[in-house]
Amino acid sequence: MHAFETKQEPSDGRSVEIQVSTIFKRYRKLFFNKSLVYLSQLWLTFAPVADQSAQYLRVSLEEINWLSLVYMVVAIPLSFGTTWMLDTLGLRITLILGSWLNMLGALLRFCGTPLGKDVGPLYPVVMLGQTLGAIAQPLIIFTPTKLAALWFPDHQRATANMIASMSNPLGILLANVISPVMVESPSHIPVLLIAYMVPACIICFLATVGIRSSAPPTPPSASAETSGSEPFVQGLKLLLKNKAYVVLLLCFGSGIAVFTCFSTLLEQILCVQGYTDDFAGVCGALFIVFGIVGAAALGVFVDKTKKFIEATKINMSFTALACIAFSVVSQLRQQKVAVAAVCSLFGFFGFSIYPVAMELSVECSYPVGEASSAGLIFISGQVQSVLYIILLQGLTKRLTDSPLSTCGDAVLSWRVPLMVMAGLCSFFTCCFVILFHTRYRRLEAEEQATFGTKQSNGSMQLITEAFSAHGRGVCVSTFLQYTKSTSAVTKAKS
Repeated sequence: MHAFETKQEPSDGRSVEIQVSTIFKRYRKLFFNKSLVYLSQLWLTFAPVADQSAQYLRVSLEEINWLSLVYMVVAIPLSFGTTWMLDTLGLRITLILGSWLNMLGALLRFCGTPLGKDVGPLYPVVMLGQTLGAIAQPLIIFTPTKLAALWFPDHQRATANMIASMSNPLGILLANVISPVMVESPSHIPVLLIAYMVPACIICFLATVGIRSSAPPTPPSASAETSGSEPFVQGLKLLLKNKAYVVLLLCFGSGIAVFTCFSTLLEQILCVQGYTDDFAGVCGALFIVFGIVGAAALGVFVDKTKKFIEATKINMSFTALACIAFSVVSQLRQQKVAVAAVCSLFGFFGFSIYPVAMELSVECSYPVGEASSAGLIFISGQVQSVLYIILLQGLTKRLTDSPLSTCGDAVLSWRVPLMVMAGLCSFFTCCFVILFHTRYRRLEAEEQATFGTKQSNGSMQLITEAFSAHGRGVCVSTFLQYTKSTSAVTKAKS
């Protein structure tokens, strides 16, 4: 009998209640600690207050953007090592290491912004702290798919992935809300960094103490027993030969890049038309809140229906329409309601795709390890994010006259870059809708494993009954008969 199977006992319902309670208690502590780690992301500390950050650190807006861009640059080479760590060393070591690097990065960033007047801010030290946080990011952000695969059965995986994946956007939400509220002038930047440093230290302690194991004692599904069974290098080769996976790799990687550009450049785009940093922070918060709501609804729907492909294609299509709408309304003045509504729709349809697409990457590439299949898509998103941000910044033009601008000294036109971003989003969405087709390989493997176990248990029970009732001859006859029937069914399914 497989380890993931549970015995069915006739009862009045008490055994089922006890089993559910046991599972909940066993998973709650680990899941809570891992969600805490995701909340400590430092990525977008400066983006919502880019102008004040540039003035305090005495650098240009381009250099402030590099404090966010360094996350993509660093993640690209380190992501391969992270996928190997997750599949080889496990979740516990990877998450604890990521939490420590995140904490050290937060401490170092604060050290680069001394409170005394005699010593000025040190941009290289702040950048070094951001770099440590960037090293920690793939160690943390790669884990939801692996966590869902190892700790949850097939009818709960998409929801579990959604909860773990959306914990990271909650950190981004806090950045969009906290940074504009706390920074009313450039001199408040050190206080802002303290506000990010303290939670990072607390979360590092909780992760170190609270995360005790990488996997549960009993695998919840057949695929969890063989998670990461393919060797790392061999797994990468299989991924790159998988046509459906390559389409997902490029198209969804482009989607990640679009959302990275949106989160990083939102304040700089809106300030040109006279919108304040506080309003930009509200728009960023709406983007994430509605994204979490959409992800929750989509995760539950996919868990029940297993319609990964249909859900992803429909949501990507609506996301492209929302991106086009944002490129238009963000260039209009005094249209706060329209801008906020479009940002909400953009998050609702776009952000909600992420956990489902990660699950889809595993379904179309099984038996390759979850960290490899999901991690390579993240790497694609990081590479394209760097290219998109550099491209969009290169297409901006300096404006000589913008009376409503709240951008400070540098006022840039984002009209052409936004049109290009909407065009790229629409192009890759069309490619995905037309070209992506795949089987659900992991679900099929689990179904076959469960079917084979039931057949084996049923056959042995019948043979035992035949031996007890009729003796050895009938027992052998019954065994041969069921061997033939099992072989016929196996051939039919294959």
